[in-house]
Amino acid sequence: MLLTNIRRLCSKKPVSIAKLERETGIGNGTISRWDTSSPSIENVQKVAEYFGVSIGELLSSDTPTD
Repeated sequence: MLLTNIRRLCSKKPVSIAKLERETGIGNGTISRWDTSSPSIENVQKVAEYFGVSIGELLSSDTPTD
């Protein structure tokens, strides 16, 4: 769900995942691997702050109504 939510936020901004990684200081290709591995809480926090959302919103399986 995390990666799905990040992709949705990227498409709304619009920004690519690669650009998101560069602008947040997260390693190249790291976010794409979150589909199969667990991210660090620090990196999840960076993404949440970048988009102005909470960590809970990033992890939520509920589709936002905005």
